[in-house]
Amino acid sequence: MFTTILIYLATGIIAGVMAGLFGVGGGMIMVPALALVLPTQGIAPAVTMQVAIGTSLAVISATSISSMLAHHRREGVLWPVFRRMAAGLAFGALAGAFLADRLESRVLAQVVGVGALLTAVQMFFDFRPTQQGRVPGAVGLGVAGGVIGTLSSLIGIGGGSLTVPYLSWCGVAIRQAVGTAAACGVPIAWAGAIGFMIAGLGEQGRAAWSLGYVDLAGFAGIAVASVAAAPLGARLAHALSPTMLKRCFAVLLLLIGIHMLRG
Repeated sequence: MFTTILIYLATGIIAGVMAGLFGVGGGMIMVPALALVLPTQGIAPAVTMQVAIGTSLAVISATSISSMLAHHRREGVLWPVFRRMAAGLAFGALAGAFLADRLESRVLAQVVGVGALLTAVQMFFDFRPTQQGRVPGAVGLGVAGGVIGTLSSLIGIGGGSLTVPYLSWCGVAIRQAVGTAAACGVPIAWAGAIGFMIAGLGEQGRAAWSLGYVDLAGFAGIAVASVAAAPLGARLAHALSPTMLKRCFAVLLLLIGIHMLRG
């Protein structure tokens, strides 16, 4: 158990530094890292990706509230937009968890790989959607939330890389798009983590210290270490070129995506 905790702490430090350094949620780092680490902890290959994604969402659920409150204090959250998306986000995240339960671990790895490659391309070339319309009504935002929640839960992320471009496309200013996306990460992470907990109950091949598909040792070690390490990444970010940082992270995601696609 001591060795296991050390491994998870190291994973959390890497995820936290990367998140602080590149200004993104840790999901894109945590899921591939866990996919490498979990088999060394006795997790069966058939459920490795489900446990990696479920544990990632559990960690994000623990850190997303502080991020939301930080943006709220800076008046960066459009609460009417959030309220209209919240139910769709939560429902989609739950649906994504149960869909992931039905997929083979190999297929889930490929889904994560595609997500990493698409994010890498977007970050490297700095694609930004131009405004094509206005913020839709409750139904439109609810449907968009359902799609974003499902995809985010399948990949194990808080959804910022999907929510920010969508809200920008709807004409929301980037500052408020980022803040609102941070708030949207709360229902995604919580509903997704709960879904993976329920879907994984009784499954074989999990660690003894687990709740469904959430590895409790991994959750504790990564959550503590990532929160502690994130400020270090943020300090490094201020000393380096933002453009270079984005491109370096894009290359890292490219390598992660290729690795996940190759299994």
